[in-house]
Amino acid sequence: MSTLTPIDPLLKIYSDTESIRLSSGTPLADRVVTDIFAYTEKLAKQVVLREDTVQCSWKDKIDKIVISRVFGYPLMLLLLGTVFWLTIAGANVPSEMIASVLFAFQDVLTQWFQLAQAPAWLHGVLVLGMYRTLAWVTAVMLPPMAIFFPLFTILEDLGYLPRVAFNLDNMFKKAHACGKQCLTMCMGFGCNAAGIVSARIIDSPRERLIAILTNNFVPCNGRFPTLIAITSIFMTSALAFSQSLLAAGMITLLVLLGVAVTFAVSWTLSKTILKGEPSSLVLELPPYRRPKFGAVFYRSLIDRTIFVLRRALVVAAPAGGLTWILANVYIGDVSVIAYIASVLDPLAKAIGLDGFILMAFILGLPANEIVIPILLMSYLATGQLTEFGSLFELKKVLLANGWTWLTAFNTMLFALLHWPCATTLLSMYKETGSKRWTFMGFIIPTALAFTVCFIIAQTAYLLGLA
Repeated sequence: MSTLTPIDPLLKIYSDTESIRLSSGTPLADRVVTDIFAYTEKLAKQVVLREDTVQCSWKDKIDKIVISRVFGYPLMLLLLGTVFWLTIAGANVPSEMIASVLFAFQDVLTQWFQLAQAPAWLHGVLVLGMYRTLAWVTAVMLPPMAIFFPLFTILEDLGYLPRVAFNLDNMFKKAHACGKQCLTMCMGFGCNAAGIVSARIIDSPRERLIAILTNNFVPCNGRFPTLIAITSIFMTSALAFSQSLLAAGMITLLVLLGVAVTFAVSWTLSKTILKGEPSSLVLELPPYRRPKFGAVFYRSLIDRTIFVLRRALVVAAPAGGLTWILANVYIGDVSVIAYIASVLDPLAKAIGLDGFILMAFILGLPANEIVIPILLMSYLATGQLTEFGSLFELKKVLLANGWTWLTAFNTMLFALLHWPCATTLLSMYKETGSKRWTFMGFIIPTALAFTVCFIIAQTAYLLGLA
């Protein structure tokens, strides 16, 4: 994949251009856009004849709803919640089917290693560590992506996403960012790495960099398993009959929180290290059209699902091997993984977690999908990645290890705000060509996640709520 020109030299050029203002104080870029539209409108009035009796077409009537200030935002939330609900409800059965096939093949691999009389440590690293991790990531990640990406692509082909960008342009402009960042943010729902690559549509290097640095605050497909599992067992268990619907509602609220954080961080960056004027969004709303399902299938499953899954598997396999080693190498009577958790425990307790949870997030750096299985493996001390048969079994394990409402709440917040995965960091480096900006993309969400969780945890401890 080709990479863009290193962004640092361009930032100076574009920041100088963006800061040019006329004597009236109006940014030059805004004045240019205004003049273009004024001249275009003048020409149109000279050559276009309109009859007063002509009624609006059905497309215009739809646009009056879709991009209106009254109905536009509720419609966005409704569609977002619907997509999440379809993804959550539809992914359960195929995930179980894929998991049963892949984990059954693990038994076949074990028999082959036994026939070859391979040493136990080799079987542990390759099968119980690397292969089991790959099987888990595939089973958990593939079905939601195979549902979410086609739905997202259909909305894209229908012509709806540009209208979302139009609706949110004013908010991004207030944050001194570009309205096109909305489109990159939408891509981040499937994969933050894909969202970062899609930031190429933003012309201004300053605004492109803001979009890259803040894309992580949109929960990606890899973080959904953690968010969905915790939400389902702690926040919606009282109404199990509508569990998937309520879970989708909770996930939608978390997404809105991530969007709010995106605006806040974008505004902060624009006022500090990435100062500049927001560029005007010149966007021609495309006509509504029927999706071409062949193109939808290819772009959503081949270009996006398979591409993202391949990158996730490349980094997840080594993580599985390392996890198995840490869980099976002992210091005295304590495994390395338990020892690390004990060292991290004081810091983790300060932010409302525990040492095992924080360690699971650290080991989950290559792929967020393995956070929950690593956590279960650590709690149960099984020495290999563990799958749970039901959410009820998972809840019993978590409660037995001291989980409270604060633990669940702060774990969800930490999952939403914490550092990007290795694939996303690699994409940041390729797109910016800068180690400095890649480090900033890591440290900003990390500092924010620790700060927010610390404030909530200390407030709960002070008020005696936990």
